[in-house]
Amino acid sequence: MSRIHATAVIHSQAQLGANCEVGPYCVIGERVALGEGCRLHSHVVIDGYTRLGKRNEIFPFVSLGLQTQDLKWKGGATRTEIGDDNTFREYVTVHSATGDGETTLVGSNNYILAYCHLAHNVTLGNHIIMSNVATLAGHVTVEDHAVIGGLAAVHQFCRIGKMAMIGGCSKVVQDVPPFMMADGNPAETRTINKVGLERNGVSEEAQAALKLCYKILFREGLTISNALVKIEKEVPPLPEVQHLLNFVRTSERGISK
Repeated sequence: MSRIHATAVIHSQAQLGANCEVGPYCVIGERVALGEGCRLHSHVVIDGYTRLGKRNEIFPFVSLGLQTQDLKWKGGATRTEIGDDNTFREYVTVHSATGDGETTLVGSNNYILAYCHLAHNVTLGNHIIMSNVATLAGHVTVEDHAVIGGLAAVHQFCRIGKMAMIGGCSKVVQDVPPFMMADGNPAETRTINKVGLERNGVSEEAQAALKLCYKILFREGLTISNALVKIEKEVPPLPEVQHLLNFVRTSERGISK
């Protein structure tokens, strides 16, 4: 049975799963659905076409699913979909998508710290950490197990690769390749994210291969196309290497060098 504080305002059409906790002065809109075991501490606002999975914990003054800040918004059913076991700390904002039928997507097991912002049409994977005041512009994609440092800002349409790490206060204007560390204004790729790779159980063989990929891509002065050809010839075709190659090949904004 859900526990709902007397001061919470919940629309009669909102859907709450079993064992949800809704604290003081929370506001839940008509088209919101919460999975079982979600906990809203206090002063949380969830509105729009917004659906949360199970066991999400939401701290005071978070707002989820509200209208995009994008000036191209023309109305319609714009959605926000959030998975399971996420933590949203104080004052986090996650905005709905811009176009009718479009969706802002957040996966599962993410830890989003205070004052972070996820703009319209963002796609966030799983097991991601965003430190305080990290900001994602519209249409940004972040792959699994990435870490984004405090006060970092990511330009619209950029991608952050799997297990990448962004240094605090960085300005990201191009894609950050998977398994790498980027830092600076504008951000540059500095080296492989060795600590992140170790923590996520990446083998020593794969780490050595990724280190060689880094040297070829970023230290030998080759064009991207020539660097990719050299990697395919000289680096073992491990899954991590293949993921890196595919990420770089499909980059539309270019990669942070």
